[in-house]
Amino acid sequence: MSCDEMGARTAGRGMRPGRVAGTVGLLMLALSLGGCGTLLSGGDKAVPTFDLSAPADFNAPRRGTGLLVVGPPTALAVLDTERIVVEPQPGQITYLDQAQWSDRLPALFQARLIESFENGNRARSVGRAGDGLNADYTLLSDLRAFGIRTYDGGPVAVVEVSVKIVGASSGRIVAAQVFTARAPAASTSGPDATAALDQASDQVFVELVRWASSRF
Repeated sequence: MSCDEMGARTAGRGMRPGRVAGTVGLLMLALSLGGCGTLLSGGDKAVPTFDLSAPADFNAPRRGTGLLVVGPPTALAVLDTERIVVEPQPGQITYLDQAQWSDRLPALFQARLIESFENGNRARSVGRAGDGLNADYTLLSDLRAFGIRTYDGGPVAVVEVSVKIVGASSGRIVAAQVFTARAPAASTSGPDATAALDQASDQVFVELVRWASSRF
Protein backbone atom coordinates (compact mmCIF):
# COMPACT_ATOMS: atom_id res chain seq x y z
CA MET A 1 0.00 0.00 0.00
CA SER A 2 1.35 3.46 -0.88
CA CYS A 3 1.90 6.20 1.69
CA ASP A 4 -0.90 8.29 0.14
CA GLU A 5 -3.34 5.37 0.40
CA MET A 6 -2.31 4.71 3.99
CA GLY A 7 -2.84 8.36 4.87
CA ALA A 8 -6.24 8.47 3.18
CA ARG A 9 -7.51 5.28 4.81
CA THR A 10 -6.24 6.22 8.23
CA ALA A 11 -7.71 9.70 7.93
CA GLY A 12 -11.02 8.07 7.04
CA ARG A 13 -10.91 6.02 10.20
CA GLY A 14 -10.22 9.20 12.15
CA MET A 15 -13.50 10.71 10.82
CA ARG A 16 -15.67 7.98 12.32
CA PRO A 17 -18.03 9.02 15.13
CA GLY A 18 -16.87 8.47 18.69
CA ARG A 19 -14.05 9.82 20.73
CA VAL A 20 -12.12 6.52 20.86
CA ALA A 21 -12.31 5.92 17.14
CA GLY A 22 -11.23 9.48 16.42
CA THR A 23 -8.28 9.32 18.79
CA VAL A 24 -7.08 5.99 17.39
CA GLY A 25 -7.49 7.24 13.84
CA LEU A 26 -5.46 10.38 14.44
CA LEU A 27 -2.73 8.39 16.17
CA MET A 28 -2.53 5.92 13.29
CA LEU A 29 -2.44 8.80 10.82
CA ALA A 30 0.51 10.37 12.61
CA LEU A 31 2.40 7.08 12.69
CA SER A 32 1.67 6.39 9.02
CA LEU A 33 2.79 9.82 7.85
CA GLY A 34 5.83 9.68 10.10
CA GLY A 35 6.86 6.42 8.50
CA CYS A 36 6.42 7.90 5.05
CA GLY A 37 8.59 10.83 6.05
CA THR A 38 11.37 8.45 7.01
CA LEU A 39 11.10 6.63 3.70
CA LEU A 40 11.19 9.88 1.74
CA SER A 41 14.17 11.28 3.62
CA GLY A 42 16.14 8.03 3.39
CA GLY A 43 16.70 7.74 7.15
CA ASP A 44 20.07 8.15 8.87
CA LYS A 45 23.09 7.87 6.62
CA ALA A 46 25.94 5.54 7.58
CA VAL A 47 28.96 7.13 9.22
CA PRO A 48 32.07 6.92 6.98
CA THR A 49 34.37 4.16 8.26
CA PHE A 50 38.17 4.12 8.10
CA ASP A 51 40.86 1.51 8.65
CA LEU A 52 44.49 1.46 9.73
CA SER A 53 47.16 -0.07 7.53
CA ALA A 54 50.16 -2.16 8.52
CA PRO A 55 53.58 -1.08 7.23
CA ALA A 56 55.21 -3.28 4.61
CA ASP A 57 58.58 -3.55 2.87
CA PHE A 58 60.72 -3.42 5.98
CA ASN A 59 62.85 -5.99 7.79
CA ALA A 60 63.03 -6.79 11.48
CA PRO A 61 66.11 -8.34 13.12
CA ARG A 62 66.03 -11.96 14.24
CA ARG A 63 67.65 -12.52 17.63
CA GLY A 64 66.58 -16.10 18.30
CA THR A 65 63.90 -18.72 17.76
CA GLY A 66 61.48 -17.65 20.50
CA LEU A 67 57.73 -17.37 19.97
CA LEU A 68 56.00 -14.14 20.99
CA VAL A 69 52.25 -13.63 21.29
CA VAL A 70 50.63 -10.19 21.11
CA GLY A 71 48.01 -9.52 23.76
CA PRO A 72 45.05 -7.16 23.34
CA PRO A 73 46.08 -3.58 24.15
CA THR A 74 44.58 -1.87 27.18
CA ALA A 75 43.14 1.64 26.90
CA LEU A 76 41.00 4.11 28.79
CA ALA A 77 37.32 4.25 27.91
CA VAL A 78 37.79 7.32 25.69
CA LEU A 79 40.03 5.24 23.38
CA ASP A 80 38.29 1.87 23.75
CA THR A 81 35.77 2.69 21.02
CA GLU A 82 35.32 2.94 17.26
CA ARG A 83 35.15 6.74 17.53
CA ILE A 84 38.11 8.93 16.56
CA VAL A 85 39.47 11.14 19.32
CA VAL A 86 40.06 14.87 18.96
CA GLU A 87 41.75 16.97 21.65
CA PRO A 88 40.82 20.66 21.17
CA GLN A 89 42.57 21.63 24.41
CA PRO A 90 44.88 19.84 26.86
CA GLY A 91 42.76 17.47 28.93
CA GLN A 92 39.65 17.98 26.78
CA ILE A 93 38.33 15.09 24.67
CA THR A 94 35.78 15.06 21.86
CA TYR A 95 35.23 12.93 18.75
CA LEU A 96 34.98 13.43 15.00
CA ASP A 97 31.34 13.68 13.96
CA GLN A 98 31.44 12.00 10.55
CA ALA A 99 34.15 9.34 10.91
CA GLN A 100 34.78 6.11 12.78
CA TRP A 101 37.26 3.23 12.86
CA SER A 102 36.35 -0.14 11.35
CA ASP A 103 36.60 -1.77 14.81
CA ARG A 104 37.27 -0.80 18.41
CA LEU A 105 40.67 0.89 18.43
CA PRO A 106 42.44 -1.67 20.71
CA ALA A 107 41.29 -4.59 18.54
CA LEU A 108 42.27 -2.74 15.37
CA PHE A 109 45.68 -1.81 16.79
CA GLN A 110 46.36 -5.41 17.84
CA ALA A 111 45.44 -6.78 14.41
CA ARG A 112 47.66 -4.30 12.55
CA LEU A 113 50.55 -4.83 14.99
CA ILE A 114 50.49 -8.59 14.36
CA GLU A 115 50.32 -7.90 10.63
CA SER A 116 53.33 -5.59 10.97
CA PHE A 117 55.36 -8.40 12.57
CA GLU A 118 54.34 -10.67 9.70
CA ASN A 119 55.31 -8.04 7.12
CA GLY A 120 58.68 -7.68 8.85
CA ASN A 121 59.47 -11.36 8.17
CA ARG A 122 58.52 -12.55 11.66
CA ALA A 123 55.35 -14.40 10.67
CA ARG A 124 56.58 -17.75 12.04
CA SER A 125 57.58 -16.33 15.42
CA VAL A 126 54.58 -14.15 16.31
CA GLY A 127 50.96 -15.01 17.07
CA ARG A 128 47.87 -13.76 18.85
CA ALA A 129 47.37 -14.29 22.58
CA GLY A 130 44.54 -16.74 23.21
CA ASP A 131 45.19 -18.86 20.11
CA GLY A 132 46.62 -21.74 22.16
CA LEU A 133 50.25 -21.19 21.16
CA ASN A 134 53.09 -22.36 23.42
CA ALA A 135 54.69 -18.92 23.61
CA ASP A 136 58.00 -17.91 25.15
CA TYR A 137 57.02 -14.25 25.52
CA THR A 138 53.92 -12.07 25.64
CA LEU A 139 53.84 -8.52 24.33
CA LEU A 140 51.59 -6.29 26.43
CA SER A 141 50.69 -2.77 25.37
CA ASP A 142 48.75 0.20 26.66
CA LEU A 143 47.39 2.86 24.30
CA ARG A 144 48.17 6.21 25.93
CA ALA A 145 47.24 8.50 23.04
CA PHE A 146 45.71 7.93 19.63
CA GLY A 147 43.98 10.96 18.19
CA ILE A 148 44.14 14.42 16.66
CA ARG A 149 45.36 17.41 18.67
CA THR A 150 44.15 20.75 17.34
CA TYR A 151 45.97 23.06 19.75
CA ASP A 152 49.56 24.36 19.65
CA GLY A 153 50.02 24.81 15.93
CA GLY A 154 47.14 23.12 14.22
CA PRO A 155 45.88 19.57 13.78
CA VAL A 156 48.47 16.86 14.36
CA ALA A 157 48.05 13.11 14.81
CA VAL A 158 49.58 11.79 18.03
CA VAL A 159 50.12 8.09 18.75
CA GLU A 160 51.71 6.92 21.99
CA VAL A 161 51.87 3.36 23.28
CA SER A 162 53.65 1.77 26.23
CA VAL A 163 54.94 -1.76 25.54
CA LYS A 164 56.28 -4.53 27.77
CA ILE A 165 57.67 -7.96 26.87
CA VAL A 166 56.94 -10.52 29.57
CA GLY A 167 58.61 -13.93 29.89
CA ALA A 168 56.03 -16.72 29.79
CA SER A 169 57.81 -18.97 32.28
CA SER A 170 59.09 -16.32 34.70
CA GLY A 171 56.26 -13.79 34.44
CA ARG A 172 58.89 -11.06 34.61
CA ILE A 173 59.19 -8.00 32.40
CA VAL A 174 62.26 -8.53 30.24
CA ALA A 175 61.98 -5.28 28.24
CA ALA A 176 59.86 -2.14 28.22
CA GLN A 177 59.62 0.92 26.00
CA VAL A 178 57.31 3.84 25.18
CA PHE A 179 56.81 4.65 21.49
CA THR A 180 55.55 8.03 20.30
CA ALA A 181 54.96 9.38 16.80
CA ARG A 182 53.36 12.51 15.34
CA ALA A 183 52.18 13.39 11.86
CA PRO A 184 50.60 16.65 10.65
CA ALA A 185 46.98 16.49 9.51
CA ALA A 186 45.72 18.66 6.66
CA SER A 187 42.41 19.12 8.49
CA THR A 188 40.12 17.43 10.99
CA SER A 189 37.98 15.84 8.30
CA GLY A 190 37.65 12.08 8.43
CA PRO A 191 39.96 11.34 5.47
CA ASP A 192 42.67 13.82 6.53
CA ALA A 193 42.59 12.90 10.23
CA THR A 194 42.72 9.15 9.64
CA ALA A 195 45.46 9.50 7.01
CA ALA A 196 47.63 11.34 9.55
CA LEU A 197 46.87 8.78 12.26
CA ASP A 198 47.72 5.99 9.84
CA GLN A 199 51.06 7.63 9.10
CA ALA A 200 51.88 8.07 12.79
CA SER A 201 50.81 4.53 13.70
CA ASP A 202 52.91 3.09 10.84
CA GLN A 203 55.97 4.76 12.35
CA VAL A 204 55.16 3.29 15.76
CA PHE A 205 54.57 -0.17 14.28
CA VAL A 206 57.95 -0.24 12.50
CA GLU A 207 59.88 0.99 15.54
CA LEU A 208 58.02 -1.38 17.86
CA VAL A 209 58.50 -4.45 15.66
CA ARG A 210 62.22 -3.80 15.23
CA TRP A 211 62.68 -3.16 18.94
CA ALA A 212 60.76 -6.27 20.01
CA SER A 213 62.34 -8.51 17.36
CA SER A 214 65.81 -7.79 18.72
CA ARG A 215 64.73 -9.19 22.09
CA PHE A 216 63.27 -12.62 21.26
